[in-house]
Amino acid sequence: MAKSSQRLDEFDGVVEMNPPDLFDALVYHEFGKPSRVLNLEKSSLTECEEGEVIIQMQATALHPSDIGLINGSYGMLRDLPAVGGREGVGTIFAIGAGVDEKLLGKPVSLPESSGAWQEYMKEKVDNLILFPALVPFDQLAISLLNPMTAWRLLNDFEYLKPGDYIVQNAGNSAVGISIIQFAERLGIHCISLVRSHEAQEKILGFSKATVLIDEDNSVQQIYKLTGGQGCTLALNSVGGRSALRLAKCLSDGGVHVTFGAMDGSPIRFPTRNLIFNDIRFVGFWLDRWRKKLSLDEVRNAIEDVLQPLALTEIKHPVDSIFKLSEFEQAFLRNSETRLGKVLFVRDKKQFNELRIQSSKKGGEG
Repeated sequence: MAKSSQRLDEFDGVVEMNPPDLFDALVYHEFGKPSRVLNLEKSSLTECEEGEVIIQMQATALHPSDIGLINGSYGMLRDLPAVGGREGVGTIFAIGAGVDEKLLGKPVSLPESSGAWQEYMKEKVDNLILFPALVPFDQLAISLLNPMTAWRLLNDFEYLKPGDYIVQNAGNSAVGISIIQFAERLGIHCISLVRSHEAQEKILGFSKATVLIDEDNSVQQIYKLTGGQGCTLALNSVGGRSALRLAKCLSDGGVHVTFGAMDGSPIRFPTRNLIFNDIRFVGFWLDRWRKKLSLDEVRNAIEDVLQPLALTEIKHPVDSIFKLSEFEQAFLRNSETRLGKVLFVRDKKQFNELRIQSSKKGGEG
């Protein structure tokens, strides 16, 4: 008789029949500040049904949108109670009947619908997004949401040619760092604005990008850098006066794209730039973009951001790692100035060992 499910024990290679026992999950039962509503709880899973897999979380990110989901301010909310987290990487831990055994141990994207901040989760095999082998888990954990946002911003709103100039605020954000790297690969000059000298120094330590302090005289600086022609595209994730500065940096017919709003203060509508420079204001939300596509179309689009990562042409900086049980320290670190993401990992010791092994292999290459 065929077995109903199989499990991969990653330490000794033994295939067992039992689903995982109780495991940790970060859960919220109401909307509010994460420090008030987020709790570490025990969860469990039944065995895989036909066509299902159980995924073991390896690493998962802490994004601003995760906080928006928890406090109830995000554009699309989850039914309560809910597990936090939108993005991460896991490995196939167990499979149900009808699932290819070769998938055991393969890296996959954590299913967003389940909530990523838990040690195990179940998904239908047909819904899996497979990751390339040999890419470190810390890179795969943050390889989709922010890099895909960056790629779409660079490719969906204006036909950019090598030598063109673009400008962005929040250049030290995860999306900003991805934009800097993708723009360089495309031969596009990216000017990044940041709000502090500390943030400026952190980017310059990571990249040779052009980084300016986000203040009123940055508009004149940008016109000098562009030879007086201005920028073809402006990418705004801050809002407030910073968004207005970006509008003033655009060339005739330029496009101003808003995809975030850290500063919700009102600004004066840039009437002069609209009339005399014919600039356009549009918005972008990755979730809305994904809804328009089939899963196969999403998988194909993902290749644009995974290929340069697999080829080590780009890198996603990671600031620090925490266990799920250390979520209070993780949120505290996430609130501080840094370059790189805060991650939750299932096993810190094993994770650090894998990072060391990966860095050694990279050095040998």
